[in-house]
Amino acid sequence: MRVLAAAPIDPLCDVVDGRYEDGLVVVARRVGAWPRRVRGSVRTLHFDMVTHDHRLVVTHDVSQADIDDDLAGVIVDELFTPGWVRGSEMFERIFTGVVRTSASNALESWELFYRNTIRRLQSVGSIRSMGEGDAAADIRLPGSRSHGSIADYAPVYDRAVALVRPGSVLELGSCFGFLALRLAEAGHRTTASDVSTGTVRLLASIAPRLGVPLGVLLADAARVPVVDGFADTVVVIHLLEHLEPDHGDKVVAEAIRCARRQVVIAVPLEPEADESYGHLRTIGLDDLRTWGRASRLPFEVAEHHGGWLVLDKG
Repeated sequence: MRVLAAAPIDPLCDVVDGRYEDGLVVVARRVGAWPRRVRGSVRTLHFDMVTHDHRLVVTHDVSQADIDDDLAGVIVDELFTPGWVRGSEMFERIFTGVVRTSASNALESWELFYRNTIRRLQSVGSIRSMGEGDAAADIRLPGSRSHGSIADYAPVYDRAVALVRPGSVLELGSCFGFLALRLAEAGHRTTASDVSTGTVRLLASIAPRLGVPLGVLLADAARVPVVDGFADTVVVIHLLEHLEPDHGDKVVAEAIRCARRQVVIAVPLEPEADESYGHLRTIGLDDLRTWGRASRLPFEVAEHHGGWLVLDKG
C-alpha cells in the first residue's frame, strides 16, 4: 500500500463510535461477527483488513489482556511479514489504533497498555531469574505469543539497568519510555527524551498515573537542549539503527556531550534492517568499536542480546 502524507499521529486522540481514524487508517475493535469478506480483503487470526476510500480499514480482535508491547509482534507477523502492509508509518498508525480502541478514554487505553507491558516485563524477569544464564531466555510465559517482543527486550533492559551507575540518567530516543520508567523506579533521577511530540506528551501523561517521577523532554537526540554534563549517565538503547549514519554519529557525539560520567549504547545485531520497526540500517560490533575509538575515551564493546558500547568519562 502506498503511504500518503497525513497529520502526525496523536496517541491521545478521541475515538468516535469505537473507531480510531486518521488520514491513512481506520481501526475498530471487532464487535460480534467479523465483517463480510469482500474482494481484496485480508483476514488473519487477529485482523480483517480492506482498503476503502484510499484508507486502510482494520478490524481487530485483540483482547484487553493482550494490549501490551507484544502487540508489535502480532501486527508485524500477521500484516507486515506476509507483505499485506509495508512501512513504519503504517505500523505505528495501526498499533496506535488498536491500543486506542481498547478503551473509550484515551488515558485509560494507554494506561492499560503500560500496565500490561510492565507486568509482563516483571514476569519475564522473574522467570529468567529462575533459569541459568541465557538458557532462561528460551522460557516463555504460559499463554504468551511466540513473537513476544517483550521477552526479546527484557534482557536488554536488565543489562542497561545493571550497567547504569548511581546518579541521574538521560535517555535519548526513549519512545514509550519503559526503560526510563524502570530507571526512575530504581531511584535514578531520570529524564526521557524523544523527537515525537505525541510520544513525549503520552509519557508525560502516563508517568503520574503510574506513580513514577519522570522528567520528559522533546528533542532530536542529535540536538538536546541541555547543558554539557547534564546527567551522570546517558543511555541510547536501540535508537541508532533507526537513523542514517550521519545522524547516528551526531547522536553519539551528543550523548557524550550530555554525559558527566558514562554513556551506554545498545543496538540489535540483525542480518538485515527490519523496516517494519523503522530500522534504516544494520550496526555491528565493529561499528561500535569505531565510535568508541573516535570518542578517545576508555570504552568496552560486548555482545549480550545485541551489541553494547559503554564509554567511561570518569
